[in-house]
Amino acid sequence: MDPTDVLERIDAKEVVDLALALGQIDSPTGSEGAAGQFVFDWLTENRFAPRKYALIPERFNVAATIEGSGGGYSLIFNAHLDTTLRPDAVLSARDPLDPLYRTAWVEGDHIYGDGVVNDKGPMAAFLVAAKAIKDAGYPLKGDLIVSAVAGEISREPTEEWQGPQYLSKDLGARFMVTHGVVGDFALIAEGTGFGIVGIEPGKAHFKVTVLTEGPRYYTPYLPRPTRLADAPNAIVRASAAIAAFETWAYDYQQRNTYRGASGTIVPKASVNAIRSGYPFNVTSAPQVCSFYVDTRILPGANPMDVREELRGVLRDAGVDGTVELYLYRPGFEAKGAERLVETIERCHAQTFDTPPAVVADAVTSMWRDANAFNEVGIPAISYAPRAVSHATTKSFRIKDLTDAALVYARIAMDLCCQDRPAQVALGAHPDRAIAASVVKGTKAP
Repeated sequence: MDPTDVLERIDAKEVVDLALALGQIDSPTGSEGAAGQFVFDWLTENRFAPRKYALIPERFNVAATIEGSGGGYSLIFNAHLDTTLRPDAVLSARDPLDPLYRTAWVEGDHIYGDGVVNDKGPMAAFLVAAKAIKDAGYPLKGDLIVSAVAGEISREPTEEWQGPQYLSKDLGARFMVTHGVVGDFALIAEGTGFGIVGIEPGKAHFKVTVLTEGPRYYTPYLPRPTRLADAPNAIVRASAAIAAFETWAYDYQQRNTYRGASGTIVPKASVNAIRSGYPFNVTSAPQVCSFYVDTRILPGANPMDVREELRGVLRDAGVDGTVELYLYRPGFEAKGAERLVETIERCHAQTFDTPPAVVADAVTSMWRDANAFNEVGIPAISYAPRAVSHATTKSFRIKDLTDAALVYARIAMDLCCQDRPAQVALGAHPDRAIAASVVKGTKAP
């Protein structure tokens, strides 16, 4: 069968309509159920046989398979259901009810909405591509799997914020993969500007607690002047530590910048939360202040080394305190992904006039679900359209979205029809070479 038969079935309006329908479902992390059910129902209506993969019933992942005839490589398309900003995020966003975060619309030649950009637009593109392959009866050798997952955007249990609503990666892509959604390769359809990303950092979250000695001062008795680092108010004292942290953070990212064939990582660190005192009782200076640090770390790096550096920040600032690691998620570089990369490059050239984009450092320096696949040995690459200004406009060109459906269809038809050697049955990832050699009765190198 000619691949053109599939490509001609991809209707630009269908891609846009599906992206809008998904984008108009408000599904911030922790509340993905309605969006997941929509995808499940859409797949059912289009004669797929979707399944739900749920650690908890209301926050489930969805996947469906077009089974191949055998002998070809299998490919997982993946995108996430959850969006970035909850309506109650009043302590971290100026306008958490901004329509850009809650809905989606078309204006001119662009489709707008944070949920569409991150990440339901690319999801719509590969869903429509898979539908075209299925409707055309295109003869794939390997399986094609489409998946929509919860919990990609970070919410992590800590302190009194515990329970299922604060889980992210653990109930999302990683749970789905370890419960049967496995392939030879995974393509993460998340914004890269149609560049190819094969490496992502890990992340470590730290709680840095600053303490004061001496009495807890009632405001009228507060002694002044003092150095920031000697202030009897823990909030003021923490400001000295934060100033030292900012100097350290810039040095840290410069020392640890990694440039390799799979992309560049500039691992940044930022103070993104602070707790101290009580707004209903501000008559006395607090003796305890904690600030919370998001630190990106290179694949293979040890978060304990970062903890030691943060302890050094406190010492250098002359501030008494503690540093606690409360979250660690490792990063990975895709291993054994060459075939997928070559296929993407070939299909990209068939779709676009220019080669894959050079991806901005910030894009390769974020944690995405490719890590969840690479962690369990499934080579994963990120590749999708991206907003020109993700921070402000949060929009795609409609043509970018519809072109994504075309290139995804080409990638699936190409890769899933490539002959898969028998020894790859245990996986192409180098880490599986020992298992393969045991089965063959040979010694692993």
